[in-house]
Amino acid sequence: MKLSKRLKAVAKLVGQGEAVCDVGTDHGYIPIYLLRSGVKKRALAMDINEGPLLRAREHVIENGLEGYIVMRLSDGLSALGEGEADSVVIAGMGGNLMIRILENDFSKLEAVKELILQPQSDVERVRRYVRNHGFVIDEQDIVEEDGKFYMMFRCVHRKDGGVCFEECEDNGRQRAYDRYGEHLMKRNDPVLRRYLKKEERQIQKIKESLSVSGDSGKAEKRKRELEEKMSVILLARKEMDAYAVRESDRSD
Repeated sequence: MKLSKRLKAVAKLVGQGEAVCDVGTDHGYIPIYLLRSGVKKRALAMDINEGPLLRAREHVIENGLEGYIVMRLSDGLSALGEGEADSVVIAGMGGNLMIRILENDFSKLEAVKELILQPQSDVERVRRYVRNHGFVIDEQDIVEEDGKFYMMFRCVHRKDGGVCFEECEDNGRQRAYDRYGEHLMKRNDPVLRRYLKKEERQIQKIKESLSVSGDSGKAEKRKRELEEKMSVILLARKEMDAYAVRESDRSD
């Protein structure tokens, strides 16, 4: 079974262990991949709708894993029992929905070793949420697939350690970290570079259209919002350039 680039990047963030819970499993591809690659021994494939679970069951049977992957109808994490999984994967849904799922069953996360999250929107808000609720983001990735960019990250409990790059005193820099990911910036990620360029082009295009439409109060407010976004992009690029120079100096 071949995973899409997005799902493979998500799966690579999952650590070795006993069991994984895949929330919103859809076709069940991630649990199947993790078991077949030996990363996990058991899995829960959960979804709020019967249709995706039926599709997942077909793929599980095709791969001879029906004794190892359990399908479960569940609204978010509601059907997850205590100690049933050491990893939780939530991927391919909006950031606001992701936060609601975490918020509704937050107490269940105490027994979970790691969260692997891939929000389709509001990435900055999701990063802030986990950062403000006792988690450390200790690894991140970004991929480009079919012209779209996807960010994913692994979170562990703060008490469990992990590389903590967050909570800097500079509010502007913190916005850049939350929006684009300090791990990606520190390694001067080339995909993030392309994403920043795309964001910059889109902002410039919107600003030009606003200039043509006139200077109404709504247009001016939108321009200020775009200027704030552009300032964060420029700060992120500046940080990446600085990290790249430091790495170059070390190698010399």
